[in-house]
Amino acid sequence: MIRAACVATWIAMVAFLGTSFSVRGDDLPDLGEAARAELSPQMERKIGERIMNEIRLREPSYIDDAELNDYLNALGRRLVAASASPARDCQFFFVRDSTVNAFAMFGGFIGVNTGTVLTSQSESELAGVLAHEISHVMQNHLARQMAKEKQNSIASMIAMAVGILAARANSQVANAAIASAQAGSIQAQLAYSRDFEREADRMGYQTMTQAGYDAHGMGDFFGRLQQSGRVYENNAPVYMRTHPLTVERISDMQNRAQNAPYRQVPDSLEFQLVRAKLRAQMVTPREAVKEFAAQLREKKYASEAAARYGLAYSLLRAKDLATAQREVTALIALKLSSPMIAGLVAEIRLAANEPAAAQAIYRDALQRYPQSKSLVYGYAESLLAGAQYEQCQAFLESELQLYSSDYKLYGLQAKAYAAAGKRLQQHRAQAEFYYLQGQLGPAVEQLQFAQKAADGTFFEQSAVDARLRELRKEQAEEAKQKREGG
Repeated sequence: MIRAACVATWIAMVAFLGTSFSVRGDDLPDLGEAARAELSPQMERKIGERIMNEIRLREPSYIDDAELNDYLNALGRRLVAASASPARDCQFFFVRDSTVNAFAMFGGFIGVNTGTVLTSQSESELAGVLAHEISHVMQNHLARQMAKEKQNSIASMIAMAVGILAARANSQVANAAIASAQAGSIQAQLAYSRDFEREADRMGYQTMTQAGYDAHGMGDFFGRLQQSGRVYENNAPVYMRTHPLTVERISDMQNRAQNAPYRQVPDSLEFQLVRAKLRAQMVTPREAVKEFAAQLREKKYASEAAARYGLAYSLLRAKDLATAQREVTALIALKLSSPMIAGLVAEIRLAANEPAAAQAIYRDALQRYPQSKSLVYGYAESLLAGAQYEQCQAFLESELQLYSSDYKLYGLQAKAYAAAGKRLQQHRAQAEFYYLQGQLGPAVEQLQFAQKAADGTFFEQSAVDARLRELRKEQAEEAKQKREGG
């Protein structure tokens, strides 16, 4: 769950955000597009990016797993494309927490607890949860909720939003956030209003069905949550506290589904593999090996491929590479195509110190799945492991032409340059790695190191000098904003 220390960091950060934007919301209107007149999409995105950077850097439960993120964002993009605003940029991420929860932040960032995936009995149920959160984003519910009290400044609105986001995970942490932000009225706003929830239900239902998922998914999932809430009594699941469910809402969703044409929607292979990987990560490697081996032995599984994947992945974690190779061979024999399966096969070869074999697997998989970030990162790592530094540099440069804001690509690039002894280029790439994560100070420091390196050409040195001037200008602007705000 989101830690109290992390929330305290958020509060300190949003205090700066509120002053640095130098905008007050004393005349904020109540609802709708008018609320955006004060909190523009650009400002909201910047706030979301700042908070997201803090989560990535300081929140232990944030999951930095390219395969899991690939799946979640592919599912999210499919739903966004079927929404009322298909051009809206949303980004999805996992939080390692066994409770059922999902939450929308400023700027289209949407978090999903791993417990939500493991509790979902079908991919359509998970799609229903994401579609509901996407609808909160599309309808600007967070900004509209913050704008209800006209006397709130933008700074206090942001601080209140942080408290609400904290409450998505832990109500005690939320109380600390509220006290720090001095936003006493937030307690009444910890849950979205019933009107907002009904609106998200309606639009989310339209989005998930338009995307081709089972119309019953949303109603079935929320219905089971309500049943579990009765068991919990006063300690209801987090999702129910922040997205209050009513009999009326659940009945409405179920009635919509009953009137929809019947459509049988099978789960994707990736959904089953992601569940297996998450399940394997919940316990020790040896416990996971035992669990998946028992599933296969007793034939108690929803997907044989997922069970075999879970066993091979757990054996890799347990460093039993010979048995892992045997199990992954059995998985390949099922003749199923997936970037996750290809990635696992390559990882096992790489762990066995066979970088050439891993490279061949990655190259073939990237032909079929060129947008898989996990395969891109894995291929670069295999090139590094094989000491093919120039090839790695060329590959990463081509990827950066497509994904110039991917900080992980710059981190790998810095490794490749360091291994090849190219100090200026190493520090230059490391600077971008830090900058894209919101760490302006360390980025400037890396460029200063690059300036002192004696192995760059005149043009490379000029590029470093120009970039350093840009970042120092940003530093000066931030310092000025802090002084004016404080």
